[in-house]
Amino acid sequence: MSGADVELVLRSTRVVTPDGTRPATVTVADGRIEAVLPHDARTPAGARTEDLGDDVLLPGLVDTHVHVNDPGRSEWEGFFTATRAAAAGGITTLIDMPLNSLPPTTTVDHLRVKQQVAASKAHIDTGFWGGAVPSNVKDLQPLYEAGVFGFKCFLSPSGVEEFPELDQEQLARSMAEIAGFGGLLIVHAEDPHQLASAPQRPGPAYADFLASRPRDAENAAIEGLIAHAARLNARVHVLHLSSGDALPMIAAAKREGVRLSVETSPHFLTLVAEEVPDGATEFKCCPPIREAANRDALWAGLADGTIDCVVSDHSPCTTDLKTPDFASAWGGISSLQLGLPAVWTEARRRGHGLDDVARWMSTGPAALAGLTRKGAIEAGRDADFAVLAPDETFTVDPAALLHRNRVTAYAGRTLYGVVRSTWLRGVRIAADGTVAGPTGRLLERNR
Repeated sequence: MSGADVELVLRSTRVVTPDGTRPATVTVADGRIEAVLPHDARTPAGARTEDLGDDVLLPGLVDTHVHVNDPGRSEWEGFFTATRAAAAGGITTLIDMPLNSLPPTTTVDHLRVKQQVAASKAHIDTGFWGGAVPSNVKDLQPLYEAGVFGFKCFLSPSGVEEFPELDQEQLARSMAEIAGFGGLLIVHAEDPHQLASAPQRPGPAYADFLASRPRDAENAAIEGLIAHAARLNARVHVLHLSSGDALPMIAAAKREGVRLSVETSPHFLTLVAEEVPDGATEFKCCPPIREAANRDALWAGLADGTIDCVVSDHSPCTTDLKTPDFASAWGGISSLQLGLPAVWTEARRRGHGLDDVARWMSTGPAALAGLTRKGAIEAGRDADFAVLAPDETFTVDPAALLHRNRVTAYAGRTLYGVVRSTWLRGVRIAADGTVAGPTGRLLERNR
């Protein structure tokens, strides 16, 4: 590709690349990054130039944990509203979870239904996880060949009848099947026996809810996963880690060669149990937001590489399902539009840089899903970018959020990092909170 092919030039004094943040000029041709050049590089003839000044050019975020719920529960969230909110927040690629939609993504036919619904509504590039449930072992390889990026399962009840959890025998059978064709199993890891033996007190008290989802439930489930993964040489990913206690066993398993990866979510890194008001079920999620000391442990796990990535676990619902009773309220936190500033606010306070944030929220998730054209600003990748004013602040106003039901645990919080614009394959799709019409593509693992 020659300079004559360049259509767009983005120039900034702060471009986050795999080699660090530096002044640079990024050239774009045919939707891909053509080159990353010195800041004072000459603009190719005929190319449009955008000088971003001191705003930071980041790789577009990749969010591999999003519950869109469309079709079937589209009043909770839909592809149009979810991807619109994602675009406003600097996310250029998401992968949709297989449950909370009707039908769930547990067969090829169900995948095709979901793809058909998403095709005309996606503002950003969108892929799909398949589901592993007790009845569909025979469907796993066909789903994989149809393009899902891997398979999600639960070890405890999911909250919806159409997506039942796996017991240990079913887990082993599904994991062996997936390992046999080289797939990835992603796991909601809470042990049902530990949950059943924990105190269950309904009501508005957050302390009671926290006691009902103890760290031991996560720790026991992860210990079992590690054993299965080691025995089967399977590739396994732990979803939304909230228990800092599990980090030493995870680190040890990785050192021993177990094919294990781990994510956590913005709410576990930015919110703490001590500050959750009673009755404020916008803070409810499973596993739960834990204490400040536990949050410190998760940050340490990020810093030393034990935790591989940070993704939203955007799990929305209608406002009426967020009752004041923590036992009965729907569990899930909506954060697509706010994940980047939320994580950056806490990261900068702890001495981390935007290089780290890009690695956790773009490069890491892209690698998890095998999205080799996403996740970094380097030649050959898709020209997906987020432009951030990192030192500007804003106060979260639910009315300004673009996901369907504007419930948020971040209401009233002042955050660092204003997303100026979002670019998908060299086209600006969002600017200053306004998002253009849907232009995203549907992604498949084998394409």
